[in-house]
Amino acid sequence: MLKEMGRASQAVLLILCVLRTVKAFEMEIIPAERIVAQIGGTLILTCNTTGCASPSFSWRTQMDSPLGGKVSNHRTYSTLTMNPVGVVNSHSYLCTVICGERGKKEKSVKVELYSFPSDPIIDISPSLVAGEPAPVICKIPDVYPSHHLEVLLKKDGQVLHEEYFLYDDSTNTETKTVTYTFHPMAEDAGKEITCVARLPIADMDFEPKERTSSQKLNVNFGPQNTVITASPSNSPMAGDSLNLTCVTQSNPPAQIVWSKYLAEESIQHVIKNNVLFISRVHFNDSGRYICEAINLVTNKTEEATVNIVIQGAPVITKLSIEPSTTVQEGQNVSIQCSAESNPPPKIILRRKSDNADIGTSSARSIFLPSVMFQNGGDYECVAENKYGNSKSEITLNVKYGPKNTVITVFPAALKEGETVTMKCTSSGNPAPVISWKKKKATGEFEKISKNATITIQNLKSQDLGLYECEAYNQFGKEEKAVELYVQARLEEPDQMIPFIIAFSSVAAVAVPAAAILIYVARQAKINGSYSLVKALRLKV
Repeated sequence: MLKEMGRASQAVLLILCVLRTVKAFEMEIIPAERIVAQIGGTLILTCNTTGCASPSFSWRTQMDSPLGGKVSNHRTYSTLTMNPVGVVNSHSYLCTVICGERGKKEKSVKVELYSFPSDPIIDISPSLVAGEPAPVICKIPDVYPSHHLEVLLKKDGQVLHEEYFLYDDSTNTETKTVTYTFHPMAEDAGKEITCVARLPIADMDFEPKERTSSQKLNVNFGPQNTVITASPSNSPMAGDSLNLTCVTQSNPPAQIVWSKYLAEESIQHVIKNNVLFISRVHFNDSGRYICEAINLVTNKTEEATVNIVIQGAPVITKLSIEPSTTVQEGQNVSIQCSAESNPPPKIILRRKSDNADIGTSSARSIFLPSVMFQNGGDYECVAENKYGNSKSEITLNVKYGPKNTVITVFPAALKEGETVTMKCTSSGNPAPVISWKKKKATGEFEKISKNATITIQNLKSQDLGLYECEAYNQFGKEEKAVELYVQARLEEPDQMIPFIIAFSSVAAVAVPAAAILIYVARQAKINGSYSLVKALRLKV
């Protein structure tokens, strides 16, 4: 009996130990009981269990409305995800868990919603004018629930207007608008208009419950007191930089338009900017500059002017030859020079080789009617004043045909068997091309050389006769001639007898020919040649 009672006691102890190791079936909802969520965000409700190996989960609203979310079941827990959270999610959610023979359990959580996502938006016209009515609009985006909304409009800390939405019955998010009209004054420029929006729901824990936005007031006036300052001065030196700054009082800031009076009193628009900057001034930058300040809102304008005078050493603005720097002899030519400076320059225009001054005014010219080749060369223009001087050169190139063609013969007294050199020279632009011809027994001329110099070695009787030099370029040609004849022969007996016979045969005509020879020699000397050409041509 005692043994049986001992065995029973052991069995009871074993059962108690097993019961102690088995956990109780429990559940919870995270977050618990009550949650505040912002519309548009993400909300996850978790239903968690302990003490149940294979629980079964279900979710529903207490009003059996749609869940408005996605359920995801796991081994020991289940989640309900609402993304994004909307007004349809404003319910109490019930999670039911069944754990086989261990029964079921339920818990709920209440989801409360609000929407207050961003600061107010203030809209004030940028065209406020002092004394004129100005509407202020304040927008509070996507508010819920709007019947708690409070809006205040302040100017520089002082309340201008208050508005409440106590009787608003909106069932969804809405943008609420508050409009108020006030009369700004000139001293309001720069002050701030502030819109304060509050959503004070006492039993809901969220932040922020107050949002503000501010905007500065622009009260338009002007332009007025417009002035121009010139830096470094109103009379800078040529080559310096120049800053013209136009300052005016205007709200909104005035539009600046720079203009300049030209010599003929017409206006040239320069630039649209507060500062007119010229990095290197020139003499043509002198003049009267106008700054026009324009307020497009008040439709008011004001002008300021400044006179700028550029000083400095002369700058030659023109040195030219008309019709061209290269002309043909006989054309009319004009050489012109002008310069600018302040004070006005003295101008000297001259041909460098002559070194003669022509004129001393601010613009001079040289007129060469029917220009000659001697007029060609370098011309110089010099402009000077108390600050310095400037020089410039130009070259006049005169094209002309061959002139002063001359033939020289060496040696002057010819003998048979000697070497004779004949050289032809001629001036012209471009340089003439020289060629030689020799008169044949038939009376015709035969070209013998294209060189300016020809050399005859071992002079023979067949080398004697009339030679002609021709100088040629595209503007003309000139010819000169020379006749070669010997003044003495080699003293060989077999050559002297024929010479005596020949001499006696022409003795009858020697006397009348002597006069002709003297005349021709004189003409040859005048023409710079060595020949009897003109007389011989008359004879041929």
